[in-house]
Amino acid sequence: MSPQVNVLIVDDSALVRQVLTSVLDADPGIHVMGAAADPIYAMKRMNAEWPDVVVLDVEMPRMDGITFLKKLMAVKPTPVVICSTLTTRGAQTTMEAMASGAFAFVTKPTAGLKQFLEQDGNDIAHVVKQAAAGNMARMRAISSTLSQMPGQRRPEQAMAEAPAHSARTYMGVTTDRVVAVGTSTGGTQALEAVFTNMPRVPVGIVVVQHMPEKFTAAFASRLDGVCQSEVIEGSDGDRVLPGRIIIAPGGRHMSLVRDGAQYRVKVADGPPVNRHKPSVDVLFRSVAQFAGPNAMGVIMTGMGDDGARGLKEMRDAGAQTVGQDEATCVIYGMPAEAVRMGGVATEMPLQSIPGAIAGFANRK
Repeated sequence: MSPQVNVLIVDDSALVRQVLTSVLDADPGIHVMGAAADPIYAMKRMNAEWPDVVVLDVEMPRMDGITFLKKLMAVKPTPVVICSTLTTRGAQTTMEAMASGAFAFVTKPTAGLKQFLEQDGNDIAHVVKQAAAGNMARMRAISSTLSQMPGQRRPEQAMAEAPAHSARTYMGVTTDRVVAVGTSTGGTQALEAVFTNMPRVPVGIVVVQHMPEKFTAAFASRLDGVCQSEVIEGSDGDRVLPGRIIIAPGGRHMSLVRDGAQYRVKVADGPPVNRHKPSVDVLFRSVAQFAGPNAMGVIMTGMGDDGARGLKEMRDAGAQTVGQDEATCVIYGMPAEAVRMGGVATEMPLQSIPGAIAGFANRK
């Protein structure tokens, strides 16, 4: 029998502390060792006993969650699950926390909090157990690398001098190349590591990162500020252009469609697929259908099997397919399932993925 995961809750809301304690303790694999109203109290509690996972709010008195997170990672890297409000401000702060080494996040609404936490208790417990089982050393290594990177914001002159790229057609069908990327837990840092180490490439890139609404806009904005490529949150009808990365919006599915000699994205509501919306499988299957051998599929760190079947369809359609290797994944779940189903042609470490995308984009 696996040992229980010891959890410390840090949140200035007494209601959140009470309800989170109740829903997490209801899981036989989790033990809430304590709850603190702010990081100062939390540090005193941790001096007596160190938790396996910390569930952390970001806006608190005396010390904010980001400052506490950075201190924690400097002293003893520990899995941290951010518990943030579903607001634009909360999303931006959460993205900063993820860049600082947080493992994952769960969202809490500004109204109906008690009911929400009780209804989503199983999902929150699942995230906490993922955090306990995750590759924290890998997460910390990626965070350290990102913190030392200078901003890679594309210079306008370089954009102006980029080689012109026109759509190539055969029998009215575009042969432009497109790269599709799917990821989940640990993916925000992994995607930032890939895209900040990749030059502006002459292909369009479409991405599904499991993330709720509001958070994808903040994530796209963050990436746009540090990448040489343009990064946007996808809207229905957006063109897939060379040098543009489109992030699927949270709470909606995104798929690739063809419009004459152009690729566009279709953004639409619908039921969750593999428990996710957006779903990697939805994107990958559409890329297999409309881009076929002119596509590259990349599946990266994440729990579950979303994207595994879609990547197999892409490979069967002639696409080049890549899976992030186990050694560099925070959670080797989605890539492992894709390998098992025969969807991955090549496994490689995270640091090799930017070069692989650039090589695909520039091949003759």
